[in-house]
Amino acid sequence: MTTQQPAVLKNLDEVRAMIRRHKLNDYIFSIIGLIALMVGLLTLLTLFLDLVIDGYTRFNYEFLTNFPSRRAGSAGLLTAWVGSLLVMTVTFVTAVPLGVAAGVYLEEYAPKNWFTDLIEINVTNLAGVPSIIYGLLALGLFVYILDLGQSILTAGLTLALLILPVVIVSTRESIRAIPVSIREGAYAVGATKWQVVSDHILHYSFGGILTGIIIGMARALGETAPVITIGALTFIAFLPPAPITAEPPFLNFEWLEAGFTVLPIQMFNWLSRPDHAFHVNAAATGAIIIMVTLLMNGTAIWLRYRIRKNIKW
Repeated sequence: MTTQQPAVLKNLDEVRAMIRRHKLNDYIFSIIGLIALMVGLLTLLTLFLDLVIDGYTRFNYEFLTNFPSRRAGSAGLLTAWVGSLLVMTVTFVTAVPLGVAAGVYLEEYAPKNWFTDLIEINVTNLAGVPSIIYGLLALGLFVYILDLGQSILTAGLTLALLILPVVIVSTRESIRAIPVSIREGAYAVGATKWQVVSDHILHYSFGGILTGIIIGMARALGETAPVITIGALTFIAFLPPAPITAEPPFLNFEWLEAGFTVLPIQMFNWLSRPDHAFHVNAAATGAIIIMVTLLMNGTAIWLRYRIRKNIKW
């Protein structure tokens, strides 16, 4: 045995000890992460089951089709879910085209300089701004300066501002995930910049972009502070004008100026009542909001999986 062999064996023992130590650290970290995940999931599941147990008696057709009432047994969610649907329509039409276009521009067209870096930092920071700040901004801009009133249009624009950074960030991250070879191959066969973006970049990143949009819409659905700030009604016993009519031009935009309420506001209104029967209605409303939110997030995950599975790189 040469004099170098003991040194080599000693180094090998040190390497094995280091590997075992790292594996132990990975195992400990995975256990901690699993515990943290289970705590969050079990907490959500417990709260959800509590809402379902308290409000399951109101899970019926009448609860969804009745107007709000001062009698808890006959009160329903009709104006609330219709208002939420119309507000989400304005939010989607406003935030999605702007957010996707801004994300594509920042990632594919904008020059890389200090100004675009400043924009990127501010967009990322805006995604974490408390929602009440957007409500105060909308109150000053849309209600007082632009004089849009406390309407569905104002609520939709407010929530569009809220989710716009989420859509921009998700669009950019989806585009960044596309291999550079896709762009290079398109340019190699003579494609223009617009052809590369429209036929390849957006096509391959569509799943991630759609996921970000749905998650942003799910967040907007459950927001309460911004719509309270701009003056959402807590009790409304009428529906806004129908967006579609039977007479030409078959579209009616008067509903944009109508008063509104949404599901979280209706839930808050019932919780503020002293009668326990209204608390049952609030529990049923909370369970419905959670179910719709989980359904939207689950749909986003499923669509992303299906779209990525069908894409051939």
